Amino acid sequence: MDALFVSTLAVAVAEIGDKTQLLALVLAARYRKPWPIIAGILVATLLNHALAGWLGALVTGWVSPEVLRWGVVVSFLAVAAWALVPDKLEEDEAKTPKYGAFLATLVAFFLVEIGDKTQVATIVLAAQYSPLWQVVAGTTLGMAIANVPVVLLGARFAARLPLKAARYAAAALFAGLGLWVAFQGLPA
Repeated sequence: MDALFVSTLAVAVAEIGDKTQLLALVLAARYRKPWPIIAGILVATLLNHALAGWLGALVTGWVSPEVLRWGVVVSFLAVAAWALVPDKLEEDEAKTPKYGAFLATLVAFFLVEIGDKTQVATIVLAAQYSPLWQVVAGTTLGMAIANVPVVLLGARFAARLPLKAARYAAAALFAGLGLWVAFQGLPA
């Protein structure tokens, strides 16, 4: 259950203040239908992170354990540094299609998550941990933990989030994971 726990915690912390969380806020304000938005977030995240996790697991078969170990270390440290950079939602990313809350959320979240730090973290976590389903379930659960309250409580909740502290906590978590892999190696 380490894969599930670490994946959930890593993504839940990293997602605070992320552009997908800002997108959740924009969608909640626009559609005011929390359940279709939440369902869209979960389906988009599950699909996106399943593909990312599969890629991460696939990489483990292509490289030697030592190269994989140091690749994971560098990746975790890079995500730690990336977590320190505040995200903002670009204006064209905030525009949503007019096909209803669920489909708009599904499409927007899937596209905005491509190349996002939580997707990169999913690839790295899948390269480090198994079984894959626990990594994907954990990263999806982490996204839900961070985004569902934003959708349900809207702007009042988002305004009270200590985003700077969350970025530092996410950076510390990923740096800690990177150092742990550097000194302990990858789990067998």
